[in-house]
Amino acid sequence: MGVLTSEAVVLRTWPVNEADLVVSFFARDYGRLKGIAKAALKSRKRFGGALEPMTVAQAWFAERPRQELVRLDQLEIARSPLSAPVDQTRMAVLSFYAELIDEALPERDPQETVYRLLGSVLEETHAIEKSPAPQNRDAGHPERGPWMALTYFSLWMTRLMGLLPDIGRCIVCGDALTAGEVWFNAHADGLFCALHANRSGSGLSADSWQLARRMLRTPAASFAGEAWPRKRAHDLRRFTLQTLERHLEKKLKTAEAIARLGG
Repeated sequence: MGVLTSEAVVLRTWPVNEADLVVSFFARDYGRLKGIAKAALKSRKRFGGALEPMTVAQAWFAERPRQELVRLDQLEIARSPLSAPVDQTRMAVLSFYAELIDEALPERDPQETVYRLLGSVLEETHAIEKSPAPQNRDAGHPERGPWMALTYFSLWMTRLMGLLPDIGRCIVCGDALTAGEVWFNAHADGLFCALHANRSGSGLSADSWQLARRMLRTPAASFAGEAWPRKRAHDLRRFTLQTLERHLEKKLKTAEAIARLGG
């Protein structure tokens, strides 16, 4: 039973007795795994503060014969969410990343593209907490929130899960969409033109539609200099969340927390 190692992101943990934890983590080379961390609540040397959700760490673990859980031996922190000031909004968004990855990805299936996506939005989520945006300071907002990173992650997860048809065309007639005349509804993937919009549908603003098209061809870091007030692309996030939850067949608890924060 050889020990394996990989860069990984901690997703969630559950106590199983007085000292042990079950840890769900997303390993770059091995995919989403669950492991038993023996005496994790007592061992600072092997785990320290590395078990916080969305901690990026080097993980050492071993497969166990006929066991679903791997044996998680050690985590060495590369980047911690606690390295920047913690606030309720930021933690809710980080928890959303963790919950969606944990619910959406199959176990033991390496997903390099998803791993790189997660790394890029984590980088932006950490960066925005460390440096106020001048344009937001002038508007009375001392720091940027994580809304751009959240929007980018939700949109790209929808794409990578195969749930996002061409957003430049109506999914019914195939005609090219026009900014300001784009619609979506809770019961279908993709977007509609005004002619084929369901009466129960919602409009996607011109800014949100154009942002979505840019995001699907541009790295997350390229949006870092833009003003992102809380309500920007709110409708785009609602569109992607409806799609994700419909296919997961469950409500995401962290999405409810973000909604209560106005996001």
